[in-house]
Amino acid sequence: MRSQVMSILVENTPGLLSHVSGLFSRRGYNIDSFSAGVTADPRFTRITIVASGDELILEQIEKQLAKLEDVVDVKILEPGSSVTRELMIVKISAKAEDRQSVLTITDIFHGKVVDVTHDSMVIEVTGHQDKLQSFLDMLADYEILELARTGLTGLTRGTKDVVIID
Repeated sequence: MRSQVMSILVENTPGLLSHVSGLFSRRGYNIDSFSAGVTADPRFTRITIVASGDELILEQIEKQLAKLEDVVDVKILEPGSSVTRELMIVKISAKAEDRQSVLTITDIFHGKVVDVTHDSMVIEVTGHQDKLQSFLDMLADYEILELARTGLTGLTRGTKDVVIID
């Protein structure tokens, strides 16, 4: 079993996200990560889905997605030929004496402190999933109060497979 990242360009129509996610639920496929957002052209949305399965299942997912009416393009984001990122926001319990060491760890991972109260800090970190996990590993000595992750998003590198729509 392996994980596959798919970038799907779709027409921005009501109910489309429900159709895409419904494809997975009807067939019993699991979604590891799902993120969607409008593109530079508001007529279109880019959806990034991470799914796991054997080769046959992943091939079937790709084919079924391509068959959906409002789907314009489906790309597999291969590790060497694509750029993927995820945003994570983590709230930790941090007393005054802990803040400097938390700031040092945050700086190492190019994170940003986005909120501080007398007993907590909220930190934003963006990057590859391995980087985010390493950041969490470094925070093992601190109590994580809340954590939110966006899910993976990404694009292929270069211009050879860019879809231009008039």
